Amino acid sequence: MAHNTGPDEKTLQVLRDMANRLRIRSIRATSSSTTSHLTPCSSAAEIMSVLFFYTMRYKQEDPENPDNDRCILSKGCPSPQLFSAPALDTTNLPKSDVLKLFLYSLSISFLLQGLPFVKVATGWPGQGLGAACGMAYTGKYFDQASYRVFCLLGDEESTEGSVWEAFAFASYYNLDNLMAIFDVNRIGHSSSMSVEHCIDIYQKRCEAFGWNTYVVDGRDVETLCRVFSQAAQVRGKPTAVVAKTFKARGMPNVEDTESWYGRPMPKERADAIVKLIESQIQTNKILVPSPPIEDSPQINIMAIYMGSPSVYIADDMLSTQRACGLALAKLGHENDRVIVLDSDTNNCNFSDIFKKEHPERFIQCYIAEQNMVNVALGCATRDRTIAFACTFAAFFTRAFDQLRVGAISQISINLIGCHCGLSTSDDNPYHMALEDLAMFRAIPNCIVFYPSDAISTEHAVYLAANSKEMCFIRTSQAETAVIYTTKETFQIGQAKVVRQSDNDKIIVIGAGVTLHEALVAADELSKEDISIRVIDLFTIKPLDIATIISNAKATGGRIITVECHYPEGGIGGAVCAAVSMEPNIVVHQLAVMHVPQSGRCNEALDFSGISSRHIIMAVKCILMN
Repeated sequence: MAHNTGPDEKTLQVLRDMANRLRIRSIRATSSSTTSHLTPCSSAAEIMSVLFFYTMRYKQEDPENPDNDRCILSKGCPSPQLFSAPALDTTNLPKSDVLKLFLYSLSISFLLQGLPFVKVATGWPGQGLGAACGMAYTGKYFDQASYRVFCLLGDEESTEGSVWEAFAFASYYNLDNLMAIFDVNRIGHSSSMSVEHCIDIYQKRCEAFGWNTYVVDGRDVETLCRVFSQAAQVRGKPTAVVAKTFKARGMPNVEDTESWYGRPMPKERADAIVKLIESQIQTNKILVPSPPIEDSPQINIMAIYMGSPSVYIADDMLSTQRACGLALAKLGHENDRVIVLDSDTNNCNFSDIFKKEHPERFIQCYIAEQNMVNVALGCATRDRTIAFACTFAAFFTRAFDQLRVGAISQISINLIGCHCGLSTSDDNPYHMALEDLAMFRAIPNCIVFYPSDAISTEHAVYLAANSKEMCFIRTSQAETAVIYTTKETFQIGQAKVVRQSDNDKIIVIGAGVTLHEALVAADELSKEDISIRVIDLFTIKPLDIATIISNAKATGGRIITVECHYPEGGIGGAVCAAVSMEPNIVVHQLAVMHVPQSGRCNEALDFSGISSRHIIMAVKCILMN
């Protein structure tokens, strides 16, 4: 909130007292634990007091209100302060309201996810500012609303590259509704920071990235109030507040020492410090935050349907990654909250098609995949957008920690990975995603699509847009034939039997380019009166276990899986796990067993042992045995 006049002395004293109450409850909460983050809780107490009770606008009785200001604790260590809300139960404000007030923070570390007030979890530091950028971008450019976004960072996480990816992003997009607050308390996990309390270094770094920057004493609530209010008036650039603080502030013989990180405080010592801090509290009043400006638009991102059928016909040749770009552009016409983020690969993954048709909803994140995923998470919070983040499938490995945080936060974002497997033509193995299925299968509550033609790709995009879980769509560069009709329907977790007869002797399970290799193998084998059944999985997770088992039993319990992926964590492993409790079913896996060589797609498939020729050999070998 921007205050034209600064707070009076009574208000300042209330803010000081509330900071001390936070300290008291943090001491009590952490001293009973085997580990604690007591000292960083204390250093940020004044900052949090001023933020939550003087600066931010929000409805404490309505934490989901879209007009509320947002706050992320990228520095997750102060989260015990949010647990500590009952410390203020001596006021006239009901305890439940105080709890909401504190737990309003949109980001709390250490697995507080599940509370209705928590929208983005943070774990290891360095991830919160990117999510805050996504919230601020949404507020400024999509909602065009008055709410502001605040992010509290620790000085130690400033060594993370993802922090400076976010700094560059916020400056480039002029996010003047965003404030980052550095709690510079000098001490890291194991020792003092390399720059310690050299505040000017932090200031120069922030200014070098184009941020409006203030340097303050983080213990001075009057200065914090004034600077936070001034920042609200700045236009055209984000604001950084570099606050010099001290760990274990207000605790004799503990303050600014390096030996207390992660250690609980003995009860006797904690009791003595609590009494000392209590003696400094002069009021029992609590401040109620100002209400937000209610100017966010009402939106609806539910039940998005394909407005028109697919235009593809049988045997059309099209890569699934181009089909994905066309589907995104089509989806953008169905709902104006569909957005696409890209890491400067749009001319490769065809997200440029969406950009041309919906330029106002395309976010160029450049080569900063960690920040791109974080920004997508921020954009998708509170169900404000349907976010699709696009890059080479191989490059999502850089952002695995951010993806884990998204899963913990249960935020619905969609990841599109292009150039998967060996279909990257003459590119080198670095660009060939051969471990992405294992990565995304390991993420809880993540749907993994692997479409095999243009029509199934379009359906995957629409299904992902309507899902409330994280989704990954794996697309290929190689042009493949359209095999489905426009009347075909698709569901998450439902496989397709694309070739079958009563005389089938074996099942071949594939997806993407390997499905087409399996169909070629089926045609060649039929010339020798060998019938095989071919299954397209469509979604690798969840897996259609019922279809796999029922068809395996109908074909003598013989299964071959063929995948453009390393064997660990891929399709073969998923199928083996699915049939492991079924008697008389044998699975033979064809996968990329070694680091591949560069070459044309058909050459690379053959070299790696997953071409139609190798499928034919495997079928004959199994039937002979």
